[in-house]
Amino acid sequence: MLSLIVSAFAGAPGPVEIVERKGLGHPDSICDALAETLSRNLCREYRERFGTILHHNVDKALLCGGSAAPALAGGKVLDPIEVYLAGRATVRIGGETLPIGEIAVEGSRAWLRTNLHALDARRHVRIHNRIRPGSADLRELFARRPRDAVPLANDTVVGVGYAPLSQLERLVLSLERSINGRDRAHDRPAWGEDVKVMGTRQHDRVRLTVACAMIGRYLPDTEAYLAEKSALEDKARELAAEYGFAACEVRANAADDVEANAMYLTVTGTSAEAGDDGQVGRGNRVNGLITPYRPMVLEAAAGKNPVSHVGKIYNVLAREIAETLVATVPEITATECVITSRIGAPITEPELLHVRVATQDGAPAASLESAIRDIVDCALRRAPKVADDFVAGTIGAF
Repeated sequence: MLSLIVSAFAGAPGPVEIVERKGLGHPDSICDALAETLSRNLCREYRERFGTILHHNVDKALLCGGSAAPALAGGKVLDPIEVYLAGRATVRIGGETLPIGEIAVEGSRAWLRTNLHALDARRHVRIHNRIRPGSADLRELFARRPRDAVPLANDTVVGVGYAPLSQLERLVLSLERSINGRDRAHDRPAWGEDVKVMGTRQHDRVRLTVACAMIGRYLPDTEAYLAEKSALEDKARELAAEYGFAACEVRANAADDVEANAMYLTVTGTSAEAGDDGQVGRGNRVNGLITPYRPMVLEAAAGKNPVSHVGKIYNVLAREIAETLVATVPEITATECVITSRIGAPITEPELLHVRVATQDGAPAASLESAIRDIVDCALRRAPKVADDFVAGTIGAF
């Protein structure tokens, strides 16, 4: 039987909150996206050729920033961004060798073209394939089960999730998605995709610091830059008011010193062109946020195989369990869920699962154990199906 532990906790956010999100064009997010895109493309290729997803973990992407000379009304990239895609994958079955390099490079270029509107995916970026075959022991563990059996966990790790998101967490997540969710080529084209949002709350005092890499070619002069920056701040204030923070303080591109001609200008809309490097797993967690006052793990989900890598699967399941408990058990107001795996065991049978709940009117957590167990069991039975959601792109990894 599942080792399920149920206990109580306070639930409500404390007097201080710090919430961060690295946006679509942040160098760390680019690495997460390219690793996850590669995993998804490999899954599709494996299924098309062999009818099943084969062993792979391609979660070690590294971005080395280039150099650029940004300028109002122009600018140019001097040295390209270098992206290294590393990891392990099944590259040969019988006499058939898969075009791993082509899948890795062309898939990455396609993502860059689609998501960074001012970056030329061929001229501004060099992509290096460093994917190698996996180790014999992990390949054997992956292949040990019959095709229709439950996958075996390929690592001993921890997954975490919680619900509900606080108002500040929802605001930070929504703000970045709103900025980058516009028609970026036509609506505010000067706003690059490298957006970072930091929200802090001290009791009722809320502040937002928003960084947005502005694109020089769309800004004829300093006045145009300041107008775009002001529009960004207005958008943040408007959204903050919708989330109940009418008095929110907002600062955009806070390091600017216009008198010294120091502004956050780029050529491509990402600091990866010159100012920053990136790596998988250094940014957002699976829920899209960085939340030091919440349970978090260091596991990098992007690029891991979605069939048996519990470092990916359990972070999704833990969040789903927490959300379902809050949504369906009336007595529960907030939940944290922690799942620990054991390598070699079926992914439906974790080593330990701990659920902490906050309840209405102080209802004892132990009295809800039966309802909690039913929801947990249902979520674990779904674990083998999570791979389909990752391959379809309906679950995010960052």
